[in-house]
Amino acid sequence: MAAKPGLPDPGDEEASWPAAPPEALPASWQPLLGRPRLAELLGHPLAGAALTQLCRLPPHVAVHSLRTFLLADACARIRGTTYDRVGLLAAAAFHDAGLVGRTRLRRGGFPGRSAELLDSFLAGHAVGAERRRALTRAVREHMRPFPARDAGPEARLLHFGAWLDVTGRGERLVPGDRRRLSDLAPTPWFAVSFSARVAACGLRRVLPGSPVAHR
Repeated sequence: MAAKPGLPDPGDEEASWPAAPPEALPASWQPLLGRPRLAELLGHPLAGAALTQLCRLPPHVAVHSLRTFLLADACARIRGTTYDRVGLLAAAAFHDAGLVGRTRLRRGGFPGRSAELLDSFLAGHAVGAERRRALTRAVREHMRPFPARDAGPEARLLHFGAWLDVTGRGERLVPGDRRRLSDLAPTPWFAVSFSARVAACGLRRVLPGSPVAHR
């Protein structure tokens, strides 16, 4: 699958890409990128780079990642939680990145691989070790049934957003937000297809329809 003009080739595993301008990002993302809590981050270099990396993922998974961030942020605002907002956007962008690629999964499965990819990305952008630990832990543990008791705010929020978007769990805390975001950027049958992709990753390592599957 060819990349759109102005976007990186999703199959180029090694490239170090400059951040794509927001208008060059996929059309299916634009309604979510226009949400105020996301739009105001678009000029941040780390946020822009993370969104550019997000283009590597299959379209529905990428949209899920953006919705995950927005749902997590809504939870934080309702609860009055202070957190690393740009960092959480980067974590959301990478939290399913381990689903794509040919590298053999080690202990920790695809969330562990996703955390490794996020750590490499953050280190490449001179993010400090303590901040990296908090964000990579959030990604590494996002598939747990519930956050660990000592999980930090980023881990709890990423977990909340990811599970709410896929399963609807936690909807009472942010009533209507999941439906509004799904209406803005619909991914029909996403929960079913995502579960199948996770299973396929475990069995074959490469997602069906992934840009890297046919290299």
